[in-house]
Amino acid sequence: MKKLLIALVALVPTLGFAAGGQNVHLEKANIDLNDKESLVRGLDLFQHYCSGCHSTQYQRYERVANDLGVSIDEMRTKFVFTGAKVGELMENAIPEKEAAKWFGAAPPDLTLAARVRGEDWVYSYLKGFYKDPSRPFGVNNTVFPSVGMPHVLEGLQGIATPVIETEVVDGKEVTKVKGVNPAVGGSMNAEEYDQAARDITGFLVYSAEPIKLERQALGVWVLAFLFIFFVVAYFLKKEYWKDVH
Repeated sequence: MKKLLIALVALVPTLGFAAGGQNVHLEKANIDLNDKESLVRGLDLFQHYCSGCHSTQYQRYERVANDLGVSIDEMRTKFVFTGAKVGELMENAIPEKEAAKWFGAAPPDLTLAARVRGEDWVYSYLKGFYKDPSRPFGVNNTVFPSVGMPHVLEGLQGIATPVIETEVVDGKEVTKVKGVNPAVGGSMNAEEYDQAARDITGFLVYSAEPIKLERQALGVWVLAFLFIFFVVAYFLKKEYWKDVH
C-alpha cells in the first residue's frame, strides 16, 4: 500500500498538464474492456515499445495472462523481457538513477495512468506527438507540452508537423500549437495507428482497474437487490402502520 501511495504522488505531477495544455481538445478513446483481442494487442505494443522505460509494477504477468486469455507459456515467451517469472510484478529493467539522468526524470510507472488522467487523455497523448527541433528528443506533444520523452511509436505513426496559429494576447502576437497535421513515413496508415493507440490505451485502462468489469456486473446485482428490498420494506411498513392510520 505504501508503494502504491508513493506511485500516485509521483504520477500526478509527471502526467499532469503542462502550462498551456489544459484547454487542449481530447479525442474520445471509446475503450471496450470486453474486447480481449484489443487488450492483448495493447499488451503486445506496450511491452515492445513502452516497457523498456515504463513499468506497470502493480500488475502481475500471471494475472494479466489469466484476465486476457493468454496462456502462461505465451506470456512467458512473448511478453516477459526482463527474465522475471510469470508470478512476479511487471517491472521494467531500466535503472531509475540512469533513467533520471538520461530523461531529466525517471519515467513513471503507468499502472494507474489511465485512472489518474482518463482514457481520453492517454489516447490523445499517444496521438499528439509532433516534430519540434527545439526539444531534446526532437518532438513535442499537444497534450503534454515540453514532454521529456521521445516518440517511441514514431516508427509506426511517422512524423507529424504542428498546426500553428497566431493569436493576439494583451496586444502581443502569440503562436500556439492547435493540433497536428497527418503523420508521414510510418509503417501504419492513420487508421491503423489510431487503432494501435486505442489498443495501448485499452491495456492501460484495464491495468488501472483489472476488476472493473466484475465490479460493474456486481453493481447490477446490488441495485437489483436494493430494489427488491425496497419493495419488501415498503409493504412491510404498510403492514406495521395500517392500524395506526
